[in-house]
Amino acid sequence: MNALLSIAFVLSWSSGFIGAKLGAGSASAVTILMWRFLPLAVILVVVAAVLGRASWRGLTGRDLARQAVIGTLSQSGYLLTVYYAIQLGVSSGTTALIDGVQPLVAGALAGPLLRQYVSRRQWLGLVLGVSGVLIVTMADATAATGVAAWAYLIPFLGMLSLVAATFLESRSRTPVPPSVALTVHCGTSAVLFTAFALSTGAAAPPAEAGFWAAIGWLVVLSTFGGYGLYWMILRRSGVTKVNTLMFLMAPVTAVWGAFMFGEPFGAQTAIGLVVGLVAVVIVHRGGGASRTRAVRRRSKTGGSPQQVPHTLPACPAPKPPDSGHRLSGGCP
Repeated sequence: MNALLSIAFVLSWSSGFIGAKLGAGSASAVTILMWRFLPLAVILVVVAAVLGRASWRGLTGRDLARQAVIGTLSQSGYLLTVYYAIQLGVSSGTTALIDGVQPLVAGALAGPLLRQYVSRRQWLGLVLGVSGVLIVTMADATAATGVAAWAYLIPFLGMLSLVAATFLESRSRTPVPPSVALTVHCGTSAVLFTAFALSTGAAAPPAEAGFWAAIGWLVVLSTFGGYGLYWMILRRSGVTKVNTLMFLMAPVTAVWGAFMFGEPFGAQTAIGLVVGLVAVVIVHRGGGASRTRAVRRRSKTGGSPQQVPHTLPACPAPKPPDSGHRLSGGCP
């Protein structure tokens, strides 16, 4: 059962990149994002008003404003760059891989920005991860036709937006219930994308069945399927299992994109994906060394251990209240 849930989770989560590709053929990125989040935000607000009032008690305007900023970075900024890059012709697999190095970058920056210990293995993993991204990006750029070189920089902006949201969330001291965080994030995204679509004349949905099929794909598979299975696996197997599965999204998306859209998947792409997965393994194993040294430093200084914070996955995924961690991120 656990294996089947893991497979379903990886497919559902990676479907977000495929859904973005499906919608790109019938509407602009901002149109797709507006109609993805507007109905979802309305549903979440109604549910919060009827059933979830208790979760909002004790939260200040400053707490909600912080969550709105986190949602802007982790959903609005991230998703707009992902969808726009795919619309410009960047393959879904390359976009997913660039997004996949976000935990490595956030973990490395935790040292200089938060003065937290980062092991040599983690630095090595970062270098390998970035190398894998460059290999796949070069392969994609070489095989693609009519795609501007600068288009490959756009997913990096989305990845950096996620990193910024990571550190903003890590500095928050007020625990926010997952239902509240998700409602604020989706509500903020709905307002921003609706305002953007109206101001650019892109609010009207196209009269094409393919557009609504893409919206249904994104809402059912990516949001409810991926997000729901994330919670189920998190409660059954823990955060380590979930984070390990998150790093399978890039290769699965690359294979999926090759079959559905004929996106390039040659030897160079395969090599880059393998390098990226090796980087993940190195960083994952290096986490144990980080915690060991943190405990040693605590025993010597009497202070609290310096640990690298958990980083964001590609979709808002706050930890349950009893897990001791809060996590949010962009939904593909």
